[in-house]
Amino acid sequence: MTHRQSRRPADSGPFLPLRTAVVLLTALDFGLIIGGLTALTGAHPAAAVIAGLTTAGASTAALRTLIN
Repeated sequence: MTHRQSRRPADSGPFLPLRTAVVLLTALDFGLIIGGLTALTGAHPAAAVIAGLTTAGASTAALRTLIN
């Protein structure tokens, strides 16, 4: 029998640091909420997508400075 070795190095860390993951997931949540609320107002779907993307982008920068 041959011994299979893992291709992952023993000292490799997580794919994303915890702080980065929290910032990105929170920004995604904000973007989805604002985009959904915009869509519920009866706005054009493209306007709802633009509102969600703008919110996610702007909140990423704000959350990065707030979460330390």
